[in-house]
Amino acid sequence: MNEQLPLEGFTVGVTAARRADELSTILTRRGATIVAAPAIRIIPLADDTELERVTRQLVADPPQLTVATTGIGFRGWMEAAEGWGLAEELRSTLASTRLLARGPKAKGAIRAAELREEWSPASESSAEVLDHLLAEGVEGVRVAVQLHGATTEWEPVPDFCEVLRCAGADVVPVPVYRWIPPEDQAPMDRLLETIITGGLDCVTFTSAPAVASMLMRAKETGLLEGLLHALRTRVLAACVGSITAAPLEELGVSTTMPARARLGALARHVAEELPRRANRIHAAGHELSVRGGCVVVDGGVRQLAPAPMALMRALARQPGRVVSRGDLLAALPGGGEDTHAVETGIARLRAGLGAPKVIQTVVKRGYRLAMDPAECVDNNPRPPVAGTTGPRRPAHPAPLAGVW
Repeated sequence: MNEQLPLEGFTVGVTAARRADELSTILTRRGATIVAAPAIRIIPLADDTELERVTRQLVADPPQLTVATTGIGFRGWMEAAEGWGLAEELRSTLASTRLLARGPKAKGAIRAAELREEWSPASESSAEVLDHLLAEGVEGVRVAVQLHGATTEWEPVPDFCEVLRCAGADVVPVPVYRWIPPEDQAPMDRLLETIITGGLDCVTFTSAPAVASMLMRAKETGLLEGLLHALRTRVLAACVGSITAAPLEELGVSTTMPARARLGALARHVAEELPRRANRIHAAGHELSVRGGCVVVDGGVRQLAPAPMALMRALARQPGRVVSRGDLLAALPGGGEDTHAVETGIARLRAGLGAPKVIQTVVKRGYRLAMDPAECVDNNPRPPVAGTTGPRRPAHPAPLAGVW
């Protein structure tokens, strides 16, 4: 018998634009079902007149210090200069300045251009770069700052340049690229709906702009509160690093991230965290784990249709509590008025689980999960413990995956 893959039964959202296929492939190999929706579209400004103007200005009047904030941005700048016939002049200009890199990707891009950075923060934080510059003093210093892209209310450190100006620096912003929402918003809308309705166990983010774009779209469509509630309570928000996580953390969403800000490390981290945080319910002698798109029964993945899956989530919100037929009817996709739909759905749920005794009929009241005696105290369900369905304990650093 094949060993179960660590993410089998889990559904993971991928919001990356660049390298989305790579991340999806790594997660799929670990057993995950992927829901992909690019959150942003990066627009290189190789033919942008403003970038060309700024580049020529810096070549003619070199800065004393240059800050590279992103690898893709710095590489894009060098490629654009190549197209304008300015590559050697720009490289010589930057070689004559002090180069600071915000993180390893920016550092790698600098070295790929056969240049060398003077300093880079251990935290990969724009705030630490800013503190470093302010500590050494920038009054009267000409500073070129390669921008992240577009700024929004949710992107971190949007006033980096303004703080330097207030400290007396002559700041030259370099608008190397910008990001905009994807042309087709339908995949993002479907992803938001899946997060809010409980069909997702985890959503991954590889850049702060991707977080900002999702939040913007949720706000535009009136889904922001529902999205934040889901991310705060039952859907794991996995970010590649602290810069990416910052917009969510500021909104009270607990995030999780790998020790190293790398794509492969993020996938491995998700594969470790989701199984660890998965809820476990013991009912009628079976162990159940309710996940985004399925129920795992005694280690076996049981794929359910939307209606029985919705009923299972409703029953699992408070394991052992009776859920009325009216509440179950409201939980069905599209709702309805005929409670016969609930009885049909429960029958399909029992058959789909392969363990019909897990669902107990309570005459004239409704249905409940038939909790094992060890899970109950004085005929009341035992309060949830770590890794089970129920409210999160404050000690947990991030939401419990799949909890309803």
